[in-house]
Amino acid sequence: MLFAFVLLLIATGAQILGPILIKVFIDDYLVPRVFDSRVLTFLAVAYLGLHFLSVIVRYVQLYLFQKSALKIIQQIRIDVFSKVEKLGVSFFDKTPTGTLVSRITNDTEHIKELYVSVLATFVQHVFFLIGIFIAMFYLNSQLALFCLLILPLILLLIKVYRHFSSRYYAQMAEKLGQLNAKINESLQGMTIIQAFRQEQRLRKEFAAINDEHQRAWFKNIKLDGLLLRPAVDFIAVMALMLVLSYFGLDAIKSPIEIGVLYAFINYLDRFFEPVNQIMQRLSIFQQAIIAAGRVFHLIDEHERAPEGTEGHRPMIQKGEVEFRNVSFSYDGKHDVLRNISFKAGEGETIALVGHTGSGKSSIINLLMRFYQTVRGEILIDGVPLQHYQNKELRRKLGLVLQDSFLFTGDIKHNIRLYNQTIKDKDIVAAAKFVHAHSFIEKLPGGYEYEVGERGSTFSSGQRQLLSFARTMAANPKILVLDEATASVDTETEEAIQLALQEMRKGRTTIAIAHRLSTIKDANLILVLHQGEIVERGTHEELLQKKGLYYKMYELQQGIVSQSVNK
Repeated sequence: MLFAFVLLLIATGAQILGPILIKVFIDDYLVPRVFDSRVLTFLAVAYLGLHFLSVIVRYVQLYLFQKSALKIIQQIRIDVFSKVEKLGVSFFDKTPTGTLVSRITNDTEHIKELYVSVLATFVQHVFFLIGIFIAMFYLNSQLALFCLLILPLILLLIKVYRHFSSRYYAQMAEKLGQLNAKINESLQGMTIIQAFRQEQRLRKEFAAINDEHQRAWFKNIKLDGLLLRPAVDFIAVMALMLVLSYFGLDAIKSPIEIGVLYAFINYLDRFFEPVNQIMQRLSIFQQAIIAAGRVFHLIDEHERAPEGTEGHRPMIQKGEVEFRNVSFSYDGKHDVLRNISFKAGEGETIALVGHTGSGKSSIINLLMRFYQTVRGEILIDGVPLQHYQNKELRRKLGLVLQDSFLFTGDIKHNIRLYNQTIKDKDIVAAAKFVHAHSFIEKLPGGYEYEVGERGSTFSSGQRQLLSFARTMAANPKILVLDEATASVDTETEEAIQLALQEMRKGRTTIAIAHRLSTIKDANLILVLHQGEIVERGTHEELLQKKGLYYKMYELQQGIVSQSVNK
């Protein structure tokens, strides 16, 4: 970049010296009719040489600017994406996916234009304008002082333009993010949209946001049409009238030098061309500044994923899990968990049951440290959760969600997740362990079969089995199951239950279950209601209490008692 600036100075100097050579030719040789062939040849060669030098140097300088700009944007995109990956789950809970996509792609593209189209142009033309004024003072200092009056007018014009355009570009960027969010939501929910005939409603909502985006664009187009080239051209005409008036009045008193007049008019023309170029790029500059603000606001986002405290590197050996008076709120106002306490010994299975919204998934989120525990304490092997590094937690805790997520790639990579310590034989063994091997073998290519986006080519049950295989391939010490059998049929569920019995041996298991028949053998069942544990015990103990668990079990068995109806 520094070398590009040096080349820029050389190219600017070469361009500015051209009119001075023409002035020397006119005043010293053409007007007095002195035709020295050696001098004239030197002037001609010098003039052409300066132009040739300017062209070559500007090419190299532009190449260096563009190369530097693309490297900067490449790094910014990597930085933004890396930052997004480190943000906490709570950030994604309240930020639309389309808005993030817009910042990572569209906004960084606008910043690229700042470096590629604006920065080089601004710097080059500022150097050029300074050089022109130096040349003007060299030719006629008094007239050059008059021409300096142009600068405040141009600066005022730039200030007015930026004041109004910043509002319009902010609106445009916001609406573009909303457009991306609406597109993302519509594509993700296309099945529901078509099933419930919501196409017309979504189309109207999309059109409304699109119209607002278009109106913001039109406002800026009107501003560009008024304050950019037309206004500068008006100032240029006024400046030319000033120069011609000065020389006209001066010609009444004494003869004027035609070469100086030519040079001044030439410099004025050259002065306003870069001014026009700068004004034309003000639009891109303002758009880039707004985009940069959005990008760096994301980079500066402080809502990072919880991490372990420095200086502590404990290892998970047994897998004992304990909650001590844990309370939690997503918004800081309404508690979704209140005074949750339980302990899971090594190799024990703890089942969490309850109606929707009772807080089961929140317990899982806190154990996985997707959210930071503020009140109460969570311990693993007697060590506070915050002392563990994320690497150790992710390596020793295996998570299987109700909605399994598969990446684009083949089955082998989805099970291995690019962990090279997991060999091909381990992948096959894990698949056999969870009874996924049989359906994988029937696919074209077997474990090399290409997985579509989010695993759309598989049934929900097959996706869940692959998710099981992925977890078992990592050989975790603690299993965390969020209704892991909800998406499989009865026959597959029976097979998975057999596999789960083997998986649980030597592993602590925390399982959310809606089908109570799947957790009969749990060491402890916790019944949650409105964020609190209202019952605890084994399956048989809870049935004998004939409380909430008993009612839930009876409902699932199809026996609706009179007390349940009440």
